[in-house]
Amino acid sequence: MTSEKNVQPLRSAQEIDDMRWALSRYSSARDLFMFNFGINTGLRVSDIVPLQVSDVRGKQHVVITERKTGKPKRFLLPKSTREAIDDYTRGMASEDYLFASRKGDSHISTTQAYRALQKAAEALGRDDIGTHTMRKTFGYHHYKRNKDVATLQHIFNHSAPSITLKYIGITDDEIDKTMEDFSL
Repeated sequence: MTSEKNVQPLRSAQEIDDMRWALSRYSSARDLFMFNFGINTGLRVSDIVPLQVSDVRGKQHVVITERKTGKPKRFLLPKSTREAIDDYTRGMASEDYLFASRKGDSHISTTQAYRALQKAAEALGRDDIGTHTMRKTFGYHHYKRNKDVATLQHIFNHSAPSITLKYIGITDDEIDKTMEDFSL
């Protein structure tokens, strides 16, 4: 569904704040938490939506089996994310889904996650937002802060640094930069 679109990372703090505002205004606390969790962990949406409170509450590291690859993945929850988890899960039972569906007793689908992000994106007049925006935003800012493509490649489980750079939109940015003042 999102592969046909040119889904982009949110490249500035302002774009992230705008998305948070739109989610808080047009979606739910659940959807805003999902967005914040996604941009701070770099997980695929298919690995985020089935999480239960017991998977993350009181934990510094989380271990999951990636749905796409079937491989185990261990990742650190940043301190601010752990604090947000404590706030968000207050009053929730261990077996509750972090992203519970309002219909039935399961978690939201990746399609529901997409729709929530789309509603917020539409309010912002953006057509380049999808579920991969969360993962790409994480990757873009991780790379900009650390300039370490090898670590990011490992986090994303990509086979080559070029794939990681292309995925997070760095390649496009760097090409644009070389062309900005180019003139013959």
